[in-house]
Amino acid sequence: MQSKTHFLFIDFLKVFAALLIILHHLSSYGQIAQDARQALPIIMTWLFEYGRYAVQIFLVLAGYLAAQSLSRYANDRFSVHRLLKVILNRYLRLFAPYASALILTIACAYIARFWVSDEFVGESETLSQFLAHLFFIQGILGLDSISAGAWYIAIDWQLYSVLAILLISFPRYQAAIWVISVLAVSSLLFFNRSGLYEAYFIYFIGSYGLGVLAYLGKHFDNQSVNRLAKIALLLIGLIIAISSFEQIWLRNFLAWFVAMILLYWGDKPYPTKAGSQAALHAIAWGSQRSYCAFLTHFALILLANTLYVASSLHTHKSSALAIAFMLGVVGCSIIAANYLYRWIEMPALRLKI
Repeated sequence: MQSKTHFLFIDFLKVFAALLIILHHLSSYGQIAQDARQALPIIMTWLFEYGRYAVQIFLVLAGYLAAQSLSRYANDRFSVHRLLKVILNRYLRLFAPYASALILTIACAYIARFWVSDEFVGESETLSQFLAHLFFIQGILGLDSISAGAWYIAIDWQLYSVLAILLISFPRYQAAIWVISVLAVSSLLFFNRSGLYEAYFIYFIGSYGLGVLAYLGKHFDNQSVNRLAKIALLLIGLIIAISSFEQIWLRNFLAWFVAMILLYWGDKPYPTKAGSQAALHAIAWGSQRSYCAFLTHFALILLANTLYVASSLHTHKSSALAIAFMLGVVGCSIIAANYLYRWIEMPALRLKI
């Protein structure tokens, strides 16, 4: 979800989370990851163990920006027609770059299977598997994911749809805040701790709901809504702290911390100092393309590992070469994201009901 106005912390968090998840996958898949770990064992192990926590940042940001998008319907009368239109338009908003990235990943995986015999390449995709991905139901049906990030797009649409139902059904938002808070606590304390629910919104709505509450706690033109959302955020933070006496879940603390950053600094504008404009422009530029980078990087990891193995560079066991390939994937992901954003994502914004 693109914010209507660029804000520094939101854009920075989007770029940081996208870069972290790319590095996490680079540390997880293929011969390149194995060879690079020999030179940078601590860094690669940290990326492998904790890089996935970037998903919590994505989820909180998604909830915050979804609440921003849906707040335009505040105080409107409930309408099934409007609700369905919002949900379907969200699907169309995600679909075009997502489908393009899936096709790219399938092509890269096909090439990789000639040289790379690794589990992460996967078996040949089937038509039913591809169609399930297009309708965001591959996880529910128990099918293997075509791309490392495909599951997140399906969950994002589920979460957005649930939030749309709540905010449009309860336009004054007090009741919606209570429901979101109950769902968030249930997710953080129970559903998020069992892999049985990973294909459903309830597993992730804890972090997503924190982002929603962060937006409603500051940006909604109703003091009672602001106050109630802030109280809910504080209470959920207290519940997370108390539950840590039984077991510490770092991802819950991270999600709450990011939500608090957005509550107090989410609307911080870009500074106007001339000396920092180049770096700030890079953050804004990267923020717009973070979704496309998230979608395309796994295909490039497949290609990089294929080139690395097919050219027999892996036989040298050179950590420097492996690290160079990792940096190359990051750079190529940025380039690919730029073209996917310009050629697919931006034109596809006209696809609306």
